Amino acid sequence: MRFLPEEEQRRRIAACFARSDLTLEQLWMRYFALGGSLSLIELDAYLNGLTTLPRVDRDMLAHAVNERLDETGPARAPYSHSVRDAKPLHGPLKALVDLLEGAHRAPPERLPAVVAEAGRALDLTIGVYLADYDQRTLVPLRPGGAELDIETTVGGDVFRRAGTAVARDGTLWTILLDGVERLGVLEIVPDDADPDDPVLREQCRWLATLLGHLVTATTQYGDGLDSHRRHRRRGSPAELLWQNLPPLTAATESVVVGASVQPAYELCATVFDYALSEDRAQLALFDAGVRTAGANIAVVNALSAYRAARHGGASLGEQFAAVAAELDALPGAPAVTGVVAELDLRTGVLRLLGAGQPAPLVVRGGEALPAAGSAATRFATPGARFPATELRLEPGDLLALYSRGVAETANRAGEPFGRDRIARHLGHAAGELPPEIARRLTRAVLVHGEDELRHDAGVLIARWVPR
Repeated sequence: MRFLPEEEQRRRIAACFARSDLTLEQLWMRYFALGGSLSLIELDAYLNGLTTLPRVDRDMLAHAVNERLDETGPARAPYSHSVRDAKPLHGPLKALVDLLEGAHRAPPERLPAVVAEAGRALDLTIGVYLADYDQRTLVPLRPGGAELDIETTVGGDVFRRAGTAVARDGTLWTILLDGVERLGVLEIVPDDADPDDPVLREQCRWLATLLGHLVTATTQYGDGLDSHRRHRRRGSPAELLWQNLPPLTAATESVVVGASVQPAYELCATVFDYALSEDRAQLALFDAGVRTAGANIAVVNALSAYRAARHGGASLGEQFAAVAAELDALPGAPAVTGVVAELDLRTGVLRLLGAGQPAPLVVRGGEALPAAGSAATRFATPGARFPATELRLEPGDLLALYSRGVAETANRAGEPFGRDRIARHLGHAAGELPPEIARRLTRAVLVHGEDELRHDAGVLIARWVPR
């Protein structure tokens, strides 16, 4: 804390005393009432510069003068230290405050300017890139900026790893997260600082974390940022499904979940869901098969029935039955297949109930093996009861749920992507983040199908990482 020089404080107290219309005796009485113990003579000597006083007595004297000035209106006498400004003037706290205040009641499209202003508090120039909905490119929010390919650029590498990197030109790139969901990256150019400075990196991480929350929050009530992420118009079925999907990534200390669905702009028949708690992870994937009219309504109804049962505390079997009952009440709806699962995060015990869906895969030691076969051919099987398949995961295992479109998507020669390709892809990518594994798998399916999908390709991956 910086203190006012003693002589400067004395001079200004004396000047304020002269304007206060107080006699020396009146001033001394006010000072004495505040707890002062000096004599009238000592007080007079101090005001005339003949002696010094302890800081506490100087401040009591200043307060006595200020009480009088508050009654009459002139400028107040200074204390030995000034009251700190509520708002910091520079540094990481000012950057965070600028970001919070600038975003308050701001439309989404104003966020790039807000974060640029926050960056100036750290002597940084900051650019924001958001991942497009296909997760192929990183789209700049500044006008005229070039998009970055996720597979081949430094920014794309940072996005894939959800990390931080310094480019050869000294630019610092860091991941932009909402919680654990990857939204994009920040391009940070230090004015004078070392981009390898761990303190600078930590400050940038704070800024990116807060900005990620603000991006997601503002997108809920405006299209200014969302429009940047869209390379083309979504159809109404895809819009309905995307509005009902949870974030593509979630995590606790014990489990990490990642998902991906394609085609992003024509999604029609596949949805996923999850719920994470202290002791369990609940997972679900629903698929209406061929992308036809009514498929989106059928899977949204299945999703809603599943969520309603889960929110009500229903068991795994009761969740399955609730979905079956909902679908059975939809006359003429396409058949919906899927899987519901529950993972005990304390023991690693996994319980599965499938309905016409490809058996989930468990990846262990780079090898992918089927978790179980499907007991039912579809959900809507009135009165039927199927036992859950149970197995035990080991720490670090990956569990992969995927829609039929992943395996059945064929190239122009008629060759399906196939289960073996899925297993190899999962085995080779086991060390990556679950959302990145899911992204790359659906991208591989889309490339294999030469961007033509008769079925949606949906993947939901969970990695058990017990504490």
